[in-house]
Amino acid sequence: MDFVFIRLLFVIIVGVVCFLIRPFNLPSSLAAAVGLLIGIAIVVFEWRLRAMSLKRLIGAAIGSVLGIVGAYLFALVIRNSISPSPTQSFLQIMVMMIMAYVGLAVGASKGDLLNLAALGGIFGGEKSGKKSYKILDTSVIIDGRIADIAETGFLDGLIVIPQFVLRELQLVADSADSLKRNRGRRGLDILQRLQKTASVQIQIVEDDFPSVREVDMKLIELAKLYEGKIITNDFNLNKVAQLQGVPVLNINELANSLKPIVLPGEVMRVFILKEGKEYNQGVAYLDDGTMVVIDNARKMIGKTIDISVTSVLQTTAGKMIFGKWDERTTGRHDTKGVLPPPVVAPPATGTSGPPSDPAKKPTSVADRAAD
Repeated sequence: MDFVFIRLLFVIIVGVVCFLIRPFNLPSSLAAAVGLLIGIAIVVFEWRLRAMSLKRLIGAAIGSVLGIVGAYLFALVIRNSISPSPTQSFLQIMVMMIMAYVGLAVGASKGDLLNLAALGGIFGGEKSGKKSYKILDTSVIIDGRIADIAETGFLDGLIVIPQFVLRELQLVADSADSLKRNRGRRGLDILQRLQKTASVQIQIVEDDFPSVREVDMKLIELAKLYEGKIITNDFNLNKVAQLQGVPVLNINELANSLKPIVLPGEVMRVFILKEGKEYNQGVAYLDDGTMVVIDNARKMIGKTIDISVTSVLQTTAGKMIFGKWDERTTGRHDTKGVLPPPVVAPPATGTSGPPSDPAKKPTSVADRAAD
């Protein structure tokens, strides 16, 4: 707020000075208007300079000084070659302006090549002054996983949300299709969640490219302008950006890299959800969404079984695990550790029974009567 007041005061002072001095014998009102325009132009120039790095400022200063020196040498040649006249003065002024402008532009563009950290002192901290821009795509906003990643603190730098991406989200949220409308509203909710995350900084930029119609191409041009990276889960945008030399952070690739590693021969427990495309196949899914295709498991749909992994297929769209279910192995596992029921001998009847123990011979009726 203080800077706004200082800039406004500066513009007013320049206008008042021009009103009092009346340069070029202009009327007072016209001189004041010219002064206000000059003050506004100086403020805009200063505002643009604030966005430049120290390397570019030093490069621009060095380039402009070298351009002025070269223009002075050219002016000496013009003065000795052309007789004094308005043409001579015009050529000297034009050469001075052209050389100064070219030196300023070239010096600013090549200023990033300067190694100010090697000088130490006040230039030692310039190395870490460059911001890292992450530009969000519409698809990654609707996906929603970017908010979870931001809350974990793995995202650094400045999160850039272009205005044309917000317009596309609003169009999706206002769609007549209920599915698209829900997706658009989900994307707007994700943006609000990102703004409330303390570990990230969100910036909405107004930069647009009217000559480019597609949103994906606008994202690529914006990434080139800001020298940033595009965060997306769009496969086509990923390929096109890489072809044009723009770095891309793909959420799907990050999710695939975080999935647990499964080696052939390992045993895993899965729930057979549905039938596979091939004969006698069953399909299961892990907690992270990885598809598991199991041979000989069609009749086990709706049950949880142990399978043996045979191979793992890694693609750009994700990972697929192939396994097989051995019914014989499962049967052995089910019966392992179960003891057979005890065999109970039948009671002795007549002479067919086992010999009785003489010590436990039953007492006859005559013996009981004698007692």
